[in-house]
Amino acid sequence: MNNFCNLSDIVDLKSTIKEAIDLKKNPLQFKVLGEGKTICLLFFNNSLRTRLSTQKAAQNLGLNTIVMNFGSEGWELEFEDGVIMSQNKSEHVKEAAKVISQYCDIIAIRAFASLTDKEKDETEIILTNFKKYARVPVINMESSLGHPLQALADAITIEEYKAVKKPKVVLSWVPHPKALPHAVANSFIEMMQLQDADFVLTHPKGYELNPEITKNSTIEYNQEKAFENADFIYVKNWSSYENYGQVLNTDASWMITADKMKFTNNAKFMHCLPVRRNVIVTDEVLDSEDSIVIEQANNRTYSAQIVLKKILENNG
Repeated sequence: MNNFCNLSDIVDLKSTIKEAIDLKKNPLQFKVLGEGKTICLLFFNNSLRTRLSTQKAAQNLGLNTIVMNFGSEGWELEFEDGVIMSQNKSEHVKEAAKVISQYCDIIAIRAFASLTDKEKDETEIILTNFKKYARVPVINMESSLGHPLQALADAITIEEYKAVKKPKVVLSWVPHPKALPHAVANSFIEMMQLQDADFVLTHPKGYELNPEITKNSTIEYNQEKAFENADFIYVKNWSSYENYGQVLNTDASWMITADKMKFTNNAKFMHCLPVRRNVIVTDEVLDSEDSIVIEQANNRTYSAQIVLKKILENNG
């Protein structure tokens, strides 16, 4: 593995999941792999699980870590070519990426979608430019379009908790007062399309995601029907794709309740966190024995660690 920007960078998802589960049993067994090397974590947006889990994963492999928050600590970067930099942007990514590459062996980047300009967001301008100009491997810690580290952690979690060979997995839209990006949902759908599972996507009309991503997935607009006999319920809010970045409704009837979970096959409840209690899901469901959100968050360390391990092995 040279870079990890999309799930397609994983050659064999099934074996990678198995390796991550094995790694979890003894996370320090490859600590010599990163000795004398450094990873730089660049945050253009806030983080809790992504920052801490990636930093822990790096330390488990013996890597030194440098963390930089561009919003408050770095010069504002320019990403466009041929511009006259006479305004507020002090440094171009062409220089920044090359300079950072001299200080570290791996660069990991977190940069959300703007949700105001679909075409620009879909170019993945920050991730793409760092990948273009950096001289070391690049890892996606969530970008405009995807969150592959989260999706890999989700796959690990489902593998650990599934009771049948081919589980039914439902991804459900849920209400949220703010406009949220599509990255987590996009990567979860892409990951599920690679799994041996009965996958169903459910959301209100108007919240269809990019049809290029969902084209091979079953979409059910009736949430309760979608939940029938499900083994896993994964919930996430996203804003409109067609009416880009807009909140079309905050329909509370889509919140996850104990009554809705009764339609399932004693399904495990999943969410990537942070989660708004009694807006997205009731306390009763989130605090139940069937909620595996904490275990899911723990697996963020091992999804990051298996990716870092493969990159280190490939790059000597």
